Formats: sequence, C-alpha cells, structure tokens
Amino acid sequence: MRKKLQTKTLGLLSGNRKSKIENLKWVGLSVLAFVLVVTGAVAQAQQTKKVPRIGVLSGGSRSSTTASTEAFRQGLRELGYLEGQNVAIEYRYAEGKLDRLPALAAELAASRVDVIVAQAPAAVRAAKNASGTIPIVMAHGGDPVAQGFVASLARPGGNITGLSNFSAELSGKRLELLREAFPKVSRIAAIWNPDAPGPVLSFKELEIAAKALKVPLQSLQVRGPNDFEGAFQAAREQAGSLVVIQDVVTVTHLKRIVELAAMHRLPAIYMEEEWAEAGGLISYGVNQPDLHRRAAAYVDKILKGAKPADLPVEQPIKFELVINLKAAKQIGLTIPQSVLYRADKVIK
Repeated sequence: MRKKLQTKTLGLLSGNRKSKIENLKWVGLSVLAFVLVVTGAVAQAQQTKKVPRIGVLSGGSRSSTTASTEAFRQGLRELGYLEGQNVAIEYRYAEGKLDRLPALAAELAASRVDVIVAQAPAAVRAAKNASGTIPIVMAHGGDPVAQGFVASLARPGGNITGLSNFSAELSGKRLELLREAFPKVSRIAAIWNPDAPGPVLSFKELEIAAKALKVPLQSLQVRGPNDFEGAFQAAREQAGSLVVIQDVVTVTHLKRIVELAAMHRLPAIYMEEEWAEAGGLISYGVNQPDLHRRAAAYVDKILKGAKPADLPVEQPIKFELVINLKAAKQIGLTIPQSVLYRADKVIK
C-alpha cells in the first residue's frame, strides 16, 4: 500500500512538474510573440514615419540661384537634414517671369508641403497669397513690414517669418561709394524693375539718399531683357554712372547686365557679391547665401513645432564691400586707395 501511495505521489509530482513546464513554455511563447509584435510595430512606425517636405519658391532660375540654394542645403545639413534621406525638397523656379510665381506657389500649397522657403519678396507675396496656413520662411524678404508680409519684425503675427535683407542706409552708402570712387561723376542712373515690390521700395530709398547727398538721380525702368540696351544707352549719355537695383529680372540676366556696363564703360555698383564675382565693378550689400543658410534654422524650428508668428524676423547685421580691379582696368578706371582699404574683398 505504501509503495502504491509513493508511486501515486511521484506521479502527481511528475504531472505537476510537466504542467509547470508546459505553462512556462506557453508563457515564453506568449512573451516572444508579444516582443515580435511590438518590434514589428516599431519597425513599421519607423518605416512609415513622415518625411518632412520643404517647398522652395524662386523667381529666378536654377542656375541664377545656385549659390543661395546650396547655402540653404548646407544649413539644413548642419542641422541634421539630408535631402533625399530624412527630408524632401520640392523646387519651383519662375525663370525670371514674375507672372508665373502665383501658379508655382499654388502648386506647392496644393502638394501640402510642410513649409515654403521663398527666395525673394515677389516669391514671398505669391506664397502668402497661395496659403494663409502653410508656414512661409523668407530667405530674404526686403522690407517685410512695408510690404505687408509681417505685422512687425519682433512679432510677425501670421504664417510668415524669416530674414530681411532691407537696410535703409544701404542706398545712401552705395551712392557715397560711387562718388568717392569716381569723384568726377555728377549724375547717377538707377536701373530697376517697377513691377516688383522690392525694387519699388529700394528706388524710393535711393531717391531719398540722392536728395540728401544732392546727387541728381535718373530713373531707368526695365521690365525684361529687351529693355536693357536702351537703359544702358541712356545711362551712358545722360548719367555717367549706375546703380543696379536687384530683383529676379536683373539677377536672371546678371551676366548680360555686367557685360553691358563694361561695354558702355559705366562705373556701376551692385547689391551683392555675386555681381562683382561675375565681372561687376563694385558690390555693396548683405551676403545673400548667408541669409539662405540662416533660413534653414527657421525651417528646423518650424518642423519641430514652432509657429512663424512667434519667430522674430532677423535683420542683416553684416555688409560686404567687394571691388573687382579687373573690371576697373577693363574700362580704364582707377579705384582710390581710400576705397580699396575699406573693401572686404578685392578681386585682382
């Protein structure tokens, strides 16, 4: 009897042990299955994670904005955004035809990009009209308050923020540089596009500066490349020196304008270094590629949840004077040492 009881007891114990083992196996399989499900869900979430999409809207051409666009990409890379990997960029170029900007801006808005980077005031206006909700970053917005883009620099108050390249004292400084470099010049002509908002404001500031300096100023309006020849002929005959007010029309035809200034032997001053690099005589203004690089920081903040209305607009803080001695020699001019000493860069 005792042996039977012992055998029975051992059998029960053995059965319990088997049951426990089976239970442990079931628990283990359940845990494994749970881990696999969670891991798969995480992997799927990572694979389907939304890649931010940036729209770049330019009034110029791809070639005319290469330096600025590359500077913007560099700014993104510095912040960890790699185009084609963790960020997508859609580009729209108006090729110097401002009437194309509204349709291009509408395309970007319809594609529901997360943010639009506008490379010039005309592009900012087109993007603003296309959407009142998509964040818009001005790579350079001229005078954004005067143009109605933002309520104020400190408190933009809408869906637009970014960088301004406007500084009222620049117009007067350019005229002063022309007079100091070429003291025999008594009259200055300005080539500008009256159909673009930025040049309109710039010309008004130039008029104020010319009046203060008691320098006669001649207005030469250009709306496209067909107007260039006549404008330069008039500048040579009636003025003797030139200020080129920059916008997408003049930038798109930068090389042609520089060539015409040399052909007509006109001392000319431009607004950005790229003009001097392309053969222009003197440039004085903000560093546009640097503004585009800094625009990437605004994009980063917006993609991380910041609202444009809360991001103050930055103003230019550094201005660069570039002198091209090759261009001076080509038209038989000598730049005074007093001006050369103040140059940030001299092209020899």
